[in-house]
Amino acid sequence: MNNALLSLLQLSDPTLPIGGFSHSAGLETYVQQNIVKDAATAKEFVTEMLTQNLQYTDAAFVSLAYDAAKANDFELLLALDNECTAVKLPMEMRQASQKLGLRLMKIFQPLCKHELADRYMAAIKKQAADGHYCIAFGLYSLAFGIDKREALTGFYFNAAVGFVTNSVKLIPLGQQDGQQILFSLHLLITELVDNTMQPDKNLIGLCCTGFDIRSMQHEQLYSRLYMS
Repeated sequence: MNNALLSLLQLSDPTLPIGGFSHSAGLETYVQQNIVKDAATAKEFVTEMLTQNLQYTDAAFVSLAYDAAKANDFELLLALDNECTAVKLPMEMRQASQKLGLRLMKIFQPLCKHELADRYMAAIKKQAADGHYCIAFGLYSLAFGIDKREALTGFYFNAAVGFVTNSVKLIPLGQQDGQQILFSLHLLITELVDNTMQPDKNLIGLCCTGFDIRSMQHEQLYSRLYMS
């Protein structure tokens, strides 16, 4: 059994206790506004989130953070962390990314001694870095010896599972509906991984405005089950 595979399974486990279950990434707003209301619209939401949002934001940062860690370039890692903060316009999305990242770091720092990870945590404590989840994911993927393509596959799949799980709960959908959506995304995830192996830095931050608007509207919803 490959230890890197086991590390990837743990790192990308949707049940990892970092609080991911408490964030919907704006989906709750879409459901309350009756935009996402059935299996078809749920699949459309997840597809668009992966292709029109994560591909140019979090997944791209995973890829670039992995490369920065491989080159042992701490200054580049800090620059990516700062850029990640800048492109996350909704307050709740910035806070969610930071909370998830910090909790991920707290779990794996005692389990994986890595100089760059220790320096990154020290910078977070000094408020010289925000500690975004995608940056930490890329950093620890390298630290665990996980192949970059496999790390990106795990990242995209983890995100897809989260979106599908929230759709099942919020719409609601049947569990079989959720699994059918997830299964239908396999080829798409493979294509997105190919695209993200060497992301276009000029496209970082490209995002459908609707996602940002719904995330901002989430802050003012009358009732909320999720933190974002």
